[in-house]
Amino acid sequence: MKQQYEFVVVDDHPLFRQGLVSVIENIRSYHVIGEASTISEALQAIEARQPHVLLVDIALHQENGLELVKTVKSLYPDILQVVVSMYDEVIYASTALKSGAKGYVMKQEAAETLLEAIETVIQGKIYVSMAMHERMLDSIFANKTKVESDPVVLLSVREQEVFRLIGQGFGISEIAEALHLSFKTINVYRDNIRRKLSIGDAGGLRKFAIKWMKSKEM
Repeated sequence: MKQQYEFVVVDDHPLFRQGLVSVIENIRSYHVIGEASTISEALQAIEARQPHVLLVDIALHQENGLELVKTVKSLYPDILQVVVSMYDEVIYASTALKSGAKGYVMKQEAAETLLEAIETVIQGKIYVSMAMHERMLDSIFANKTKVESDPVVLLSVREQEVFRLIGQGFGISEIAEALHLSFKTINVYRDNIRRKLSIGDAGGLRKFAIKWMKSKEM
């Protein structure tokens, strides 16, 4: 008889979370034993009945899902964690793996890709897309230290989101509308970003963000 695997799914969007649950439950040996939309809810579910696998999003309301990944890695090192996120794996996959995740899947991928990632992780391997895998190998063989030296890693998840939109040429009002936040809130994020990156003004931040985004496309 094939081993049974229990899952906890953590995502703050109910419809997407239900979709993940449906995909997992379609596999006879997979069973979802808990759902959560916040870090505290997730930890409660994990403590009540430790799953084999944790699926977690990065953006959980105003919380950072990678903090959950780190906590679970520390408290429950045997739990396999897969990050399922809308955020570009080029920017976040390496950080997620360093935090304790064993796999990274972007939300726009097909259900088959998620199941492939889960199976890969259960087999004791690391899962990222083939493109990301090649990129990481190139980085290792070239002895690059971009991730470690990149000051953008100092930013919070929300700050990185604002930073990327600035780098894509969006104005503050456009970013506020896209993220469903106030103009004032985006300005606060922008000021925090400038402070953390030691950039003097908004124009300098925009130039740096555009250059940074182009470097990630190479």
